[in-house]
Amino acid sequence: MDRQIENAKVRPKNGGKQAGHLMCRTPLWGVAGFLGCAYFAWVSFTRVMQTDYDWPHDWWTAATYLVWILLLGALARDTRCLRERVFFGLLLVNFVAGCGLTLWHSVPSADVRSARMGTGALWALAALVSLTTLEGVTDSRRTGV
Repeated sequence: MDRQIENAKVRPKNGGKQAGHLMCRTPLWGVAGFLGCAYFAWVSFTRVMQTDYDWPHDWWTAATYLVWILLLGALARDTRCLRERVFFGLLLVNFVAGCGLTLWHSVPSADVRSARMGTGALWALAALVSLTTLEGVTDSRRTGV
């Protein structure tokens, strides 16, 4: 009983939830985000250089995009860190664009080319933003936020 009272006294004001940092707590997530986004940026620009403007239009791909959209929306909403919100927001915009192109069956090749270039730029920007979460690793460990 005494431990319950002591734990109640030590509990943070936000109800015991951790502060809104998902990526800033460990460098692994910032580096993984950078590598993943850099890879997808490279894939996008490689397809443009090879004039590969094909886009999948099956329901399985659309369903996968929708799952990622829901997950990224929840992650962006869950964090209170601006750097992480920007990162998840960029990914969210990218996946919404991909889902839209998947559902648009008669998309012209010129539009797919533009979309590949635009999403490639968003992937590259997200890769750079993920690196900004690395600077908060030591600060968040030191202050406990």
